[in-house]
Amino acid sequence: MENLLSEAITLTLFGMGFVFVFLTLMVFLTGAMSAVVQKIQPSVAGASAAPIQSANLIDEDTKSIIKKAIKMHTGV
Repeated sequence: MENLLSEAITLTLFGMGFVFVFLTLMVFLTGAMSAVVQKIQPSVAGASAAPIQSANLIDEDTKSIIKKAIKMHTGV
């Protein structure tokens, strides 16, 4: 029984160690790949940071319908 428990603990430690090493390696490799992509295409990182101007995309009829729906929902 003692031998079986010892083997179970050893297997558990090796398994947890393998998972820890794998995840640590994955984090570093993902960071390295991100740095490489940012050096190759720096405009990709800044492209998603620009806000979308939605005020010009909605016409007056849609704005009035939205305002009426908000008033109906809030009961004002």
